Amino acid sequence: MNPRDQVLEVWGEFACFTRPELKVERFSYPVITPSAARGIYDAIYVKPKEFRWQVTRVEVLKPPAFIALRRNEVKDKGPSEKTIRSWAAGRSEPEPIMADGTEGEKGRTQRQTMALRDVRYHLHAEIRPWPGFEDRLQGLEAQFRRRAAGGKCVYQPCFGCREFPAYFELVDVDAPPATRFAVNMDLGFMLYDVFDLSRPGTNTDPPAVSVFKAVVKGGILDVPDYASDAVHKAVGRAEC
Repeated sequence: MNPRDQVLEVWGEFACFTRPELKVERFSYPVITPSAARGIYDAIYVKPKEFRWQVTRVEVLKPPAFIALRRNEVKDKGPSEKTIRSWAAGRSEPEPIMADGTEGEKGRTQRQTMALRDVRYHLHAEIRPWPGFEDRLQGLEAQFRRRAAGGKCVYQPCFGCREFPAYFELVDVDAPPATRFAVNMDLGFMLYDVFDLSRPGTNTDPPAVSVFKAVVKGGILDVPDYASDAVHKAVGRAEC
């Protein structure tokens, strides 16, 4: 049985889909990345051991508009899940991250962000069951549609950064086509994902960055399947 197209209309006041080659200052792609789109679907419904989401298409409903922002960012990294569990169990003393450190401490810093404002897209994705769960496809799709139609999510979806919330609505399969912003853009190599989507993952998996040649035609960004040769995967992964 072939998976059905699951379409969401998503919108928000701000968005930032950071280019991975810019490590300090954040500069957004002009269009949402497949990774960020998958993150929105995951926020609504996800069962990593049973299926993954395959984003297939992005429809741009509003013209890309950039806005320059100054944001305060804490320079220290968040604790690991193991550390948090140790704190919760009382095995070790919690160590807070201080936003304003004294001299010699990390504290926070101001960084420039070139973000997008007033974004709206139609996202298309399919549920791809892992081996052994193929017979559950219809049930998984039905559960997703019930949750999306009711506005339910595991956590608030976002547009690249947690402080940029993404709002969503399930698009009916019989709804008329959306009015797209008919723009043509050659975006070069765009980030596809930061994890290996060829197998079920865990929260301890190392990053596995992949990219693809992104071209927007008439307001549509077609996203190739992760398994296709159009997606350039990271080398040196554990299974290679």
